Amino acid sequence: MKDNFSIQSAAYARFRPGYPETLLEHICAQCSGFEAAWDCATGNGQIAAVLADHFRQVGATDLSENQLKNAIPKPNIYYRVAAAEEQIFAPGSFDLITVGQAAHWFDLEKFYTEVRRVLRPGGVLALIGYNLLTIDPETDALVRYLYTDVLGEYWDAERRLVETAYTTLPFPFAEMDFPHVSMTYEWEFGQLIGYLNTWSALQHFVKETGDSPLTDAFVAELREVWPEGVVKMVRFPIFGRMGRVTVAP
Repeated sequence: MKDNFSIQSAAYARFRPGYPETLLEHICAQCSGFEAAWDCATGNGQIAAVLADHFRQVGATDLSENQLKNAIPKPNIYYRVAAAEEQIFAPGSFDLITVGQAAHWFDLEKFYTEVRRVLRPGGVLALIGYNLLTIDPETDALVRYLYTDVLGEYWDAERRLVETAYTTLPFPFAEMDFPHVSMTYEWEFGQLIGYLNTWSALQHFVKETGDSPLTDAFVAELREVWPEGVVKMVRFPIFGRMGRVTVAP
């Protein structure tokens, strides 16, 4: 698994969108037990913090120690630095495993082997993701220009799995319907800039060129369609794959 987010972990915690509680409540409702859940690649613990209200204990792991330093603390969440494919839990430990916006980075064959080992029979696996935000036609056109024309070659190949909403991602489990939901926020201009700076491709661009693609000229263009003091509605479309382990590992 690639660690693309340690450098901007504080910004990630501040500017990355969360997940609607209604979605996570729906996922939890598919579980038959509520002893323990594992939020794999937890980042700053956005999903883990919600799961902690439903399960007696939550294991939350991430490859990035810096991400975990910015994680949401709760008494029944135990955070640990570990790769998704690493064997650190006992067999049959969990009723639910969640992965938020990270499964495309995994060695899925190894990860799925671990899923079968640590999920209890009948346990649920939910892979959750979100795609490119939408705001309004003028702002969207500029964001897509940055995404495609400026940063296109700097996106990792795994990003394609996100663009296709995980439909091309192998998923060898008894699949359940995933609800159609989205995340919506009211943002000021600075929140958009903060979010764009968390893009892995933008960080690759900075590392290779020494400059930010968020040039004064580009920011000025954004400012023309998003004036000072204006609040805009921002929408992130959510997708995912959810399934059940139907036989014992």
